[in-house]
Amino acid sequence: MTQRIDFYFDVGSPTAYLAWTQLPGIARDTGAELVYHPVLLGGIFQATGNASPMTNAAKGAYMVRDLKRFARHYDVPLAFNPHFPINTLTLMRIATGVQQHQPERFPALVEALYTAMWVDGRNLGDDTILRQTLAQAGFDADEALRLAGDDAVKAQLKQVTEAAVQRGLFGVPTIFVGEEMFWGQDRLDFVRETLAAAH
Repeated sequence: MTQRIDFYFDVGSPTAYLAWTQLPGIARDTGAELVYHPVLLGGIFQATGNASPMTNAAKGAYMVRDLKRFARHYDVPLAFNPHFPINTLTLMRIATGVQQHQPERFPALVEALYTAMWVDGRNLGDDTILRQTLAQAGFDADEALRLAGDDAVKAQLKQVTEAAVQRGLFGVPTIFVGEEMFWGQDRLDFVRETLAAAH
């Protein structure tokens, strides 16, 4: 039976961005299926009493340095977004809607949002910039925003986020291999080890 990697993410998280750059390769190398779960990090924080490391000045400063260290280690681009934190409610609703209604376009959408957020440093909380970003990636911005306003899409994002909290999430990226949970992009070696051990 094919193993499965469950990846819970919010595009507003730079650590989830770093995990996203690595997980497809891990899935390919191990023959596992990578399953994306868009969630709302703000909702998870609210439900669990957790908060961004950036709310602590010393921790935040360290984390920015550590993110750059990991980006060099993974050999991927990363520019800390000057507009951070950005409210990602609309973005994650778009991701949920595209995953539901245009699953074949979902990888391209995630790539466009992550690149805009953590490579190009765009303010995706600005409607004009969001529309430009979507259009440049070949999406109909009006259609994407209509999906974000769809009641069924809103309900789906809320339900997946609530289910994630029930599963034990308190932040992103969170990755499951079976029932084994890994939090943080710095746990990817353990994800790979767990997948390899099951073969």
